[in-house]
Amino acid sequence: MTAKYLLRFDDLCPTMNWDMWREIESILLDADVKPILAVVPDNRDEALRCGEPDSRFWEHVRRWQSAGAAIGLHGHQHRYVTEDPGIVGLNKRSEFAGLPLPEQETKLNSALEIFRRENVTPSVWVAPAHSFDENTVAILPGLGIKAISDGFFLFPHVDSKGVMWIPQQLWRFRSMPFGVWTVCFHHNAWTKRDLSLFRQDLYRYRRVILNVPEVMDAYRERPFGRMDLLVARSILASIRMRQRFRPRGA
Repeated sequence: MTAKYLLRFDDLCPTMNWDMWREIESILLDADVKPILAVVPDNRDEALRCGEPDSRFWEHVRRWQSAGAAIGLHGHQHRYVTEDPGIVGLNKRSEFAGLPLPEQETKLNSALEIFRRENVTPSVWVAPAHSFDENTVAILPGLGIKAISDGFFLFPHVDSKGVMWIPQQLWRFRSMPFGVWTVCFHHNAWTKRDLSLFRQDLYRYRRVILNVPEVMDAYRERPFGRMDLLVARSILASIRMRQRFRPRGA
């Protein structure tokens, strides 16, 4: 069985690294790859202010959507307000996990109102810092979002609420024997070397890169199983081990 891949770019907002993004977008278009683009509706995170805001940002988002990219709802303001790691358990900071359901609902409705105003329809939930909880998941279907890009499973599955979980387990391309692997990129701090490596990897893996509609069609009836839970725990433990022994400054 051959592994399949999805691409995801996080932290898209008016003040992102536009010089680097233009290079990336050109490569994606040339390779005809349609990634998940995680858009922050109302960025208030100073760490994402890489330059002057592009006044045409939402025009770009509409163009990406028309070209077939899956637009991800990347939180609301990308501000961390709790230390709750949420369901995934990767980071101890969150914009949503640990907050009461009504408060989360208000945030999500505010975020989606911005999208509606800009004539953009997000199809995937992408939580800042991978942190959200059961309240978040309970709200999403009622808002029309039926897919979550997160979790350390080998294959996508549909949960009891009818929400599809599309796993996100990698931050660079790696050769895997089987499974569906989402590679998540944060381009704001990329160098020319990062861009060159991305170009090489993209063309190397191009024939096994899918898009969100293809994944949802292929796995729309696959339920969550015990093996999914065991694999998720194993991959998370592996990530934590690498973080623990990573040299300072690496």
